[in-house]
Amino acid sequence: MQRGGRVRVHRRTGAVLVAIALLVLAACTGGTGGTGGGPGSPAPGADDEIVVASGRDVTGKNGIRQRLIDAWNAGRGHSEPKARLVELPGSADEQRSQMLGALQSGSSRYDVVNLDVTWIPEFAEAGLIQPLDDTAVEEPGDLIPSVAATAEWRDKRYAVPFNSDVGLLYYRRDYLAAAGVQDPDLSGHVTWVQLRKLINHLDRHPPQGYESGWTTQLDSYEGRTVNAIEAFASAVEDFALTDPDGRYVGSEQDLESGVSELRQRTDPAYTLDRAYRSAEQDTLSDFQDGRTVFLRHWPSAYVPLYQRFSKAQLGVVPLPGAAVLGGQNLAVTLSSPHPDEAADLIRYLTGQDSERCLLEAGFAATRISAYTTNDDPNCPDGKPPATSASASQSAASPSASASGESTDRTPRDAAGRPLYAQDVLLPALKGAVRRPSTPLYGTFTQILTATLQPLFDGGSESDAQLAGQLDQALRQALPH
Repeated sequence: MQRGGRVRVHRRTGAVLVAIALLVLAACTGGTGGTGGGPGSPAPGADDEIVVASGRDVTGKNGIRQRLIDAWNAGRGHSEPKARLVELPGSADEQRSQMLGALQSGSSRYDVVNLDVTWIPEFAEAGLIQPLDDTAVEEPGDLIPSVAATAEWRDKRYAVPFNSDVGLLYYRRDYLAAAGVQDPDLSGHVTWVQLRKLINHLDRHPPQGYESGWTTQLDSYEGRTVNAIEAFASAVEDFALTDPDGRYVGSEQDLESGVSELRQRTDPAYTLDRAYRSAEQDTLSDFQDGRTVFLRHWPSAYVPLYQRFSKAQLGVVPLPGAAVLGGQNLAVTLSSPHPDEAADLIRYLTGQDSERCLLEAGFAATRISAYTTNDDPNCPDGKPPATSASASQSAASPSASASGESTDRTPRDAAGRPLYAQDVLLPALKGAVRRPSTPLYGTFTQILTATLQPLFDGGSESDAQLAGQLDQALRQALPH
C-alpha cells in the first residue's frame, strides 16, 4: 500500500534551543501565569455562594459535574452558601493561566478549583490552595493509590481526586477481521511488536478507507508530552525525571532510550501522517472516519465511540507499555471565605456515590469501590444521559428518542457501569505512571515538546543528540 507523503520542514536545532532559553527566562520571571483574570473569569463570587472553577465537562451540557453540584445544593435546603459551577473556556493551558491570574490578582473569587493533576505542586508552592485534613476525604483508603498520590505535594494533601484519566488503546475489530486476522479480539495485554505486525498485515490487506496503522496526539502541546512520557517509561524501568521534591534526576542515557522508543512508535511507516499535528478531537475524528485501526486516547472517548460503533466493530485494551495518568483534583483556595463549606462540597463530590455516578457518565472514577461494588449510587436525574452519535462530537451529550427512551448504546455491565470499567480501565489506572511532579511543570512540558520537535519535522538529530539537548535544558530549568 502506498502511503501519503508527509511534508517535513526541518527547523534548525539552534532555533529550538533559543526557544527553550526564552521559556526558561519566562519561568524565572513569572511569565507563564499572567496577572489578569483572563477573558473567561467570572465576576467576583458573592458572599453567599461557593464558586467552583473547572474546565469543560466532557459529559456535555448539564453534565454529571453540574448535576452533582445541584444535588449538593438541594441537600442543603435553605442553608447558604450554595455552590455555582463556572466552566472556563479554552485549552487546559489557557484554563491554568485563567485560574492562576484570578487567584493571584484577586480579580475573581474562586472557592474551589478543579486542577489538572500536574498543577497541584505549582498552586501549592504559590500559596494559592490550602492543605486539607482527613475530614475532606471520604474513605481515603478506597482511593486508587496511584491516583491518590497526585493530590499531594511535599507530604501534604492539597486536593482530593475528582476524576482520573489514563491512556488506552481503542481498535477496530471489524478492520482486523476484514484484513483476515484470525483473532480480531485483542483482549488482554498487547505489545508494540504485536501492533506493528498487525499494521504490516493491514498494509498488505487494507480495508476501504484505511490509511495508516495508528494515530495519537503529537501536536506541539501536552499531548506530545504525554506520548513522550509513555514512551520513556516503557523503555526505562522505574523511569523518573524528578524526585518527590521536584528536583531533576534524569540522565542522558535514560533520555536516549526514551527518545529511541518514541521515534520507533511514531515512525511514519506505522503512524497516520495527520497525527503529527493532531490533538484529541483530531485523532478521535480520524479514527471514527476509518483512517486508522488503532487509536491512543482517554476514557472520555469510550462513550462517544460506542455511539458510532458496535461491540463487534470496536474494542479497547490497556495501552501497550506504560500509560500516563491524567485527571483533575479539587482544591480549596486560600482566599475562600467559606473554606469549611468548600471542603464539605469536595467531600460530597469525591465521595463513593459521586464517583460511581462519574464512572457511569463516562469519566474515570478515582475510587476502587466505583468499579467493584454493585450498590445503586442513586445518581442525580437517574442514569447518565444518552449520547449523540455525531462523528464530530468529542464527548457525551444528552440524547433521547422521540418517545423519550434512552438512545445510549454504550456497552454496560449489570450494574450500569461501562463494560470495560472493571477489566480494562481499573487495571490501567492502577498501573499508570505520573508525569514529573514539579512547581515548574509548565516550563518542563514546553521544553520537552520544543526539544522533541525534530522527531516530527524531519530533523537530522540523532537520539543521543536530542537526549543531550533535553538533559541540558532541563538541568538549566529545574533544580537538581
